[in-house]
Amino acid sequence: MQVVETLRWNNGRLEMIDQRVLPARFEYLAYDSAAEVAEGIRAMVVRGAPAIGCAAAYGVALEALACRGLGAGEFSAALQKAFDVLAASRPTAVNLFWALKRMRAVWQGIKDRPAGEIAERLLAEAHEVRAEDIRINRTMGAYGAALLKDGARVLTHCNAGALATAGHGTALGVIRSAVEAGKRISVIADETRPFLQGARLTAWEMVQEGIPVTLITDSMAGHLMSRGEVDAVVVGTDRVAANGDVANKIGTYMVAVLARRHGIPFYVACPLSTIDLGIADGAAIPIEERAAEEVTGFRECQWAAIGVAVRNPAFDVTPAELVSGLITEKGVVLRPDQERIAALFG
Repeated sequence: MQVVETLRWNNGRLEMIDQRVLPARFEYLAYDSAAEVAEGIRAMVVRGAPAIGCAAAYGVALEALACRGLGAGEFSAALQKAFDVLAASRPTAVNLFWALKRMRAVWQGIKDRPAGEIAERLLAEAHEVRAEDIRINRTMGAYGAALLKDGARVLTHCNAGALATAGHGTALGVIRSAVEAGKRISVIADETRPFLQGARLTAWEMVQEGIPVTLITDSMAGHLMSRGEVDAVVVGTDRVAANGDVANKIGTYMVAVLARRHGIPFYVACPLSTIDLGIADGAAIPIEERAAEEVTGFRECQWAAIGVAVRNPAFDVTPAELVSGLITEKGVVLRPDQERIAALFG
């Protein structure tokens, strides 16, 4: 069911869908360097933890290819700068740092080889990061689909679909896989203020594929739950702490609290690369604070009073105790805690 390629390699450049202009326009932007890719990540041309990781891997490869004519010392310095600028692009999504660590390991393993050979090997690794993400998403989708009953009405927050990954999606991948298995699934999409990923992106993906979707404002979720109109919640995540606390788009915590109040299962779909065993709990997850302009208006429309003070944290943390299960490529971890999560990694 993959309709679009969020990221693609075309004629020696990385191309990414500009998610800032969807659904009004569908267009790709081309990137030639690590600095350009880092800006694309920061500006949210690409977003979603797995997609950010894939973009960062290609950013490293692009820089290596551009600098392969330099001497060994200059090449190493340029590549190190590429890692640094990409690492500084966004702080919360751990897949960014996971992908950079993976690319650095490849580089260090062959650092004495000619620059051209290193560049080609890094590009091959970036291709594999992308292909692997799609395979993992499909595996997660199959595990998650088994949790949804035929006819389920599934609420989701933000966009954890094909647009947030290399393809298929995490949370929406679960829904896609359930539909592919013949289940009648309908989606309730929170609009996801202030950047409107649910309204602009999730709703667009579902409409493209003919999966029934109803858009609601974030403040309507509790009302629908109280009327028995939501059967399950499935969301993605940008980072999971070692104890199972989950950082996801701002507003997710409220949805989880409401789900617990109404006895509705709350599932989080995440690849193992999104689990950060180096962070003990959610309190230690860095929360990105974005520009006030995202809250005071959208695009050319300004609706807030000029000069008003604004808070704009991009993420919040849902405690593990509110998570019914983590859907991973190794299966579903019910009631996640430190011991159960550690077992995923052997």
